[in-house]
Amino acid sequence: MTALTDAPALASQQEVSAEITAYRRSSAVAQPQLDYPPYRSSVLRHPRNPLLLTDPHELELSGPCFGARDVSALDADLTIGHAGEPIGERIIITGRVTDSRGRPVAGQLVEVWQANAAGRYIHQRDQHPAPLDPNFTGAGRCITDADGTYRFVSIKPGPYPWRNHHNAWRPAHVHFSLFGTQFTERLVTQMYFPGDPLFALDPIFQSITDPAARDRLVATYDHDLTQPEYATGYRFDVVLDGARRTPSDEDTHV
Repeated sequence: MTALTDAPALASQQEVSAEITAYRRSSAVAQPQLDYPPYRSSVLRHPRNPLLLTDPHELELSGPCFGARDVSALDADLTIGHAGEPIGERIIITGRVTDSRGRPVAGQLVEVWQANAAGRYIHQRDQHPAPLDPNFTGAGRCITDADGTYRFVSIKPGPYPWRNHHNAWRPAHVHFSLFGTQFTERLVTQMYFPGDPLFALDPIFQSITDPAARDRLVATYDHDLTQPEYATGYRFDVVLDGARRTPSDEDTHV
């Protein structure tokens, strides 16, 4: 067994930041390569052999089931359903799901999951020393209306360490999943909050080399959406196709 003292030293933030800058200068593509050096595990997160054709119907039959009941309006409020109130800043997140021509995508299943206000997920592999919140599970879902609009009430997540390199911290974010007409049509992405000081240090966020595309992952604070003495409001629109589509986790290798 290898002793802990024999484990290779993690790169420093300065070294990773230098790699981010070097990659951006040398990259001739708008989105990162599958192997993205600043994100250490990217080499393990994509297939290395040719893809195989399969019947989507058979794949859907063996795919996960996201609940045995219909989506309820209560599913979009992540702050309820427990014995007490969750800890943290209450937020409202809303936006529209559209195609590249601005046409609304109605009846779209939108799912979110996130860390709590302390930056901790309710997951067996998340064991860093931040408190769990017994009144916050961190997952919700809703269906877009006729105008393509979705809306969630939640708690603003905190940043968290992720061990990509020494003293590595992910900016606060909310994961989004949108399904198309079948299980194999899925967009998975992340929504960030404006003004986060960790943006420049994060290899995942910086793996998108186009600044305009990175900006499309950052929500906009909306004071008209903010409710007095209740919650701050953020707007995050999702475009499913075209040149201005919302970057997906396939782009950022998350």
